[in-house]
Amino acid sequence: MHFELGFGKVGTSIDVPDTNIIDVLYPNDVKVSLTGADEVKRALENPIGCGRLSTIVKPGEKIAIVTSDITRPMPSYKVMPALLEELFSAGVSKDDVTIVLALGSHRAHTEEEKRKIVGEEAYSTVRCVDSDPSDCRHLGTTKAGTPVDVFSVVANADRRILLGNIEYHYFAGYSGGAKAIMPGVSTRAAIQQNHSQMVSDAAAAGRLSGNPVREDIDSIADFISIDFILNVVLDAHKEIICAVAGDYIKAHRAGCAFLDSLYLKKIPKKADIVIVSPGGFPKDINLYQAQKALDNAKHAMRDGGVIILIGSCAEGLGERTFEEWMTKSPSPDFMVERIARDFQLGGHKAAAIAMILQRGDVYLVSDLPDDFVRGIFLTPFSSPDKALSAAFEKMGKDASVLVMPYGGSTLPQL
Repeated sequence: MHFELGFGKVGTSIDVPDTNIIDVLYPNDVKVSLTGADEVKRALENPIGCGRLSTIVKPGEKIAIVTSDITRPMPSYKVMPALLEELFSAGVSKDDVTIVLALGSHRAHTEEEKRKIVGEEAYSTVRCVDSDPSDCRHLGTTKAGTPVDVFSVVANADRRILLGNIEYHYFAGYSGGAKAIMPGVSTRAAIQQNHSQMVSDAAAAGRLSGNPVREDIDSIADFISIDFILNVVLDAHKEIICAVAGDYIKAHRAGCAFLDSLYLKKIPKKADIVIVSPGGFPKDINLYQAQKALDNAKHAMRDGGVIILIGSCAEGLGERTFEEWMTKSPSPDFMVERIARDFQLGGHKAAAIAMILQRGDVYLVSDLPDDFVRGIFLTPFSSPDKALSAAFEKMGKDASVLVMPYGGSTLPQL
């Protein structure tokens, strides 16, 4: 079989013998009736687990709308018009509404970036600010020891509305829901404590029940009320094909179920060789971003197998702490041991790659120099076909192969 795969902005291809292929993971066909702003409006008119937003908010109340920063694919500009209309129909003043861009541990935005994220109408109508980890209120400590430190604008509001897109998250289970507050508008110390639980086997993509990271995130509502959420699921073209609104747990779980119907892929068995592409630019702009597809692919690789990661990584590793861990660590085992005693944001993704390397080999087809790739414990190849030939040499000519053309989205499951 011939596969065209995303690779930077140009793409690449690979040929795999038919007899070796056990599965190809494309998104499932799901019937969609409404998309974009129409689907958002439908969700707002049919909330899950609570009344309409226009019946919850009251005139004179301070409203904080928390949405994703520029590093996330959440199309806030498509969501804001219907959301603001719902608020204004309830008599809420535009002067009482603040949109908070959840930075987590990321950099601040320019004003032009803020305008791009929320859209011209929202930007010119209501206040739009970045979260600030240096301006937080301490509201308590979760059972897991995570300090509940929330950006003051959000903590001081009368009502909190959380936005986000739902996709698989490699240790929180899924994005979306209460994640807009933790880690979205929390301090770095709070984020690090929450994320330090990623070393648990139960902290895995597609898992909610028993996942210590997700349960810690959701427990934030014991300290600060979450009045309403509006989450979306995007297709491969970043179009909204599902929106869920309402209760922060019930609506979020409905969105997760839809995501599963689209991207959760049952596989017959784990493969000797997994070929995975994040999907091209910008998902493979650097290794920090491409890691997500690699982590999804690990669920399809048998112990002792090979993952062939096909990602340009034209901008290198992509994050300072991640780069320090990947380039300065003496071994993958060292990174896994270090994350358990010295959790650091950025280092957590290096440790996640190291955990995969403890189970098998990672062959990287990228634009990175070969010596550099070897220095971060991966095996470099100049083309997908050469990487596959080497994988067959290692695993045998009859080795089973599974292909993931959209590795950043699809999640294999036995």
